[in-house]
Amino acid sequence: MLPALRAYIRLITTLNRWCFMLAAALMLIIVPVMLFEVTSRYVFNAPTAWGMELAVLLFGPYFLLGGPYLMHIGGHVNLDIVRRRLSPVPGRVLDSVNFLVIILFCGILLYYSWPLALQSFEYRETTFSGWNPPLWPYKFAVPLAAVLLGLQTLAEFIRIWIDPVTRTEEELA
Repeated sequence: MLPALRAYIRLITTLNRWCFMLAAALMLIIVPVMLFEVTSRYVFNAPTAWGMELAVLLFGPYFLLGGPYLMHIGGHVNLDIVRRRLSPVPGRVLDSVNFLVIILFCGILLYYSWPLALQSFEYRETTFSGWNPPLWPYKFAVPLAAVLLGLQTLAEFIRIWIDPVTRTEEELA
């Protein structure tokens, strides 16, 4: 049973690491687009119809798909004043409660975002701007991120009970 749980943790964490790297690669698109838009707007007084909208649309998946791996490496902002003062077992219990709340949140988010993403796809929803790109691919990032975050949270929940030792830098890489 433990090898299967450890394999699950490795699989989900690896999947989320790849999604994180893909999301980080979106910055290779967002930054030049924003630079082009700012230059066009303020230097040549000729703003584009697509620059700002593309950057905003890409920033959503960047933010959402990076979150699950950030949970694994502890990159989220948190209040650890109480957590630091607890001994290991009560600390794991507190973490477990936090993880269960996050899993519940992911379930609720998935429940409400999936139908909206499907509806957007069925209606071929667009942004209704001058550029008018399809909006549904970006709406699918929300339920995808909810699933990935839920799976990573479950992996972290399992990890703190089967391998309660502190994570090393090598594990986080």
